[in-house]
Amino acid sequence: MIIDGLDASGKSTHALRLSSFLKRQGRTVFLRIHPSGDNYFGVQAKQFLYLKGKGAHFAAALFYMLDVIRSILLYSWRRYDYVVFVRYLMGTAYLPSPLHRIAYHFFASTVPTSNFMFFLDVKPAEAHRRIRNTRKRLEMFESLDELEQTRRKALSLALLDNWTIIDTNKPMGAVETEIRSFLF
Repeated sequence: MIIDGLDASGKSTHALRLSSFLKRQGRTVFLRIHPSGDNYFGVQAKQFLYLKGKGAHFAAALFYMLDVIRSILLYSWRRYDYVVFVRYLMGTAYLPSPLHRIAYHFFASTVPTSNFMFFLDVKPAEAHRRIRNTRKRLEMFESLDELEQTRRKALSLALLDNWTIIDTNKPMGAVETEIRSFLF
């Protein structure tokens, strides 16, 4: 299963809630959130997100990609009822146009995908409000302008493929119920 979306769309929150729900139902679940903090690639990706400039942008994308590939190699083959990757293919939407489309199609054709691919869609103004209210430092892609550009690119990719687009401007309980409805 893949849960993806803009910064502050609720990806990690809903993945954690869904994981807890599935475990209470007796299912085995493996949850992986990117960039992850337990390996060199994920740590580097996160650090570069707080810097500015094209070099930092490239480095953040490279380390993020290596973190995701590492997760695929280490975890996707394990036997669980559900393997949940948070922030997976849509990381390509953070790349400049038209590279974002090329990278998305390359990765979508080479990495494991799922019948359950959720794009959590939030309005950029709401995402920006959430970010300002919950974070001490902003990452390079967390300005209102960057959120608007990234959302446009990500939605165009989601509409091309088998993504279920979920509006996360709604209350958390409604979003959680909608995600579950696709699983059962």
